[in-house]
Amino acid sequence: MENNILKNYSGLLWLLAGIIAGSVVGLIFGTKVESIKPLGDIFLNLLFTAVIPLVFFAVSSAIANIDRSKKLGKLLTIMVLVFLSTVLISAALTLLATWIFPIHQQLAGGTVKVENEKIQSFGEQMTQLLTVGEFFEIGSRKNMLALIIFSVLVGFSTLYSGESGDAFKKFLVSGNEVMKKLIILIMKLGPIGLGAYFAYQVGVFGPQLFGTYAKALGLYYGVGAFYFIVFFTLYAFIAGGFKAIKVFWKNNIVPSLTSVGTCSSIATIPANLEGSLKMGVPAYITNVTIPLGSTLHKDGSSISSIIKIAVVFAIFGKELVQVDTIILALGITVLVSIVEGGIPNGGYIGELLMISAYQLPPEALPPAMIIGTLVDPMATLLNATGDNVAAMLIARFTEGKNWMEQKILSS
Repeated sequence: MENNILKNYSGLLWLLAGIIAGSVVGLIFGTKVESIKPLGDIFLNLLFTAVIPLVFFAVSSAIANIDRSKKLGKLLTIMVLVFLSTVLISAALTLLATWIFPIHQQLAGGTVKVENEKIQSFGEQMTQLLTVGEFFEIGSRKNMLALIIFSVLVGFSTLYSGESGDAFKKFLVSGNEVMKKLIILIMKLGPIGLGAYFAYQVGVFGPQLFGTYAKALGLYYGVGAFYFIVFFTLYAFIAGGFKAIKVFWKNNIVPSLTSVGTCSSIATIPANLEGSLKMGVPAYITNVTIPLGSTLHKDGSSISSIIKIAVVFAIFGKELVQVDTIILALGITVLVSIVEGGIPNGGYIGELLMISAYQLPPEALPPAMIIGTLVDPMATLLNATGDNVAAMLIARFTEGKNWMEQKILSS
C-alpha cells in the first residue's frame, strides 16, 4: 500500500521538495540566488519549446475527432459564457474588497524602465493579436492566440475532409501522444527548474512584499487566496457536487505548483491537460478549453486589473465608486483577460489600456507595473488553474448534470 502511494505521488513529492529547498535557499541568500536562475530558465525554455507543438496537436486532433453530433458550436458558446462569467465575478469580488478595505495611502511611484511602444490603431492591434505575417512566426509563444486559431482551422479542415483526411487525422492524434510523452520527460527536470525559480522569486522579490506596496499586495493576495479556495470550490460543486470538489482539488496540486513556480499560464498547459483529464473532463473539451483558456481566461489578471486601478486612483486622489468608472473598469478587465499574453509579466498591455481609458498621466504606469510584477505568482495560479475548474463547468453544461458518471475517475 505504502509503495503504491509513493509510486503514485513520487512526482508531486519531488516537486514539493524542489520548491521547499528553493524557497529556503532564497530566504537565506537573498538576491545572490540570481546566479542559479539560469537553471530555471533552461527548464522553462524546454517547456515553452515543447508546449507550442503540444498545443497545435492537442487542439487540432481534438477538433478533428469530434463527433459532429456533439455540436462544437455549443461547446464554444458555453466556453465563452463560462470564461466571461468567472472573469466578471472575480472582478466584482475585488471591487467589493477595495470598498471594504480601501487603499488610502499615497504610494511611491518607484522606477521601472518603460519601453517606448509604437501606438497602433485598434485594427492593427487586432490583426497582430489574431494572426501572423509569416508561417514561422506562429511558432512563437508570443503569438499563442494566432497559433490556437490556426490549430482550430486545421482541425476543422481535417474534420470536413472525410476519408481523404483520415491519414492526416491519425498524424495529429499520434503527434499529440508523442508531445505528451515529451512533456513527461521535460518534467523530470521540474524539481530543479521550479526550485531555482522559487529561490529567485523569494530572494529577489520577497523583500518588496513588505515595503511600500504592502497594503495593496496584501489585499490582492487576500482576495486571490479567498477566490482560489472558496470560489473554485463553489465552481467545482456547481459542476458536479461534492464528488467534483474532491476530484478537482486532488488533481489540481501539480498544476498549481507548476503555475506558481513558472509564473506562466502557457508553461502550465501540459499539467492542466493531464489534470483536467484526471478530473473526468472529456478529452474533446479539455483539448480545446485548456489551450484557449491559457490565452483568453484569466481570473487572476481580472483581480490584478481592479487592484491596479484602485492603487493608481489612490495615488491621484480619485475614487472608484462612480457607476461609469466601475463599468469602464469591468470593461478594461475583460479586455485585459483576453489580450494579455500567457507569458510572465507579458506586455503590460493592461496598464497601458487603463492609463489610456482613464486619461491618466504617464506617472501612473510605473506603480501599476510594479504591482503587476509582484502579484504575478498568485495571478498565474488563478489564471492557469482556473482553466481546470472552468473545464469542469463547461463539461457540466455541455454533457449534462451526469457528466461525471460517464467517465471513470481516478479516486
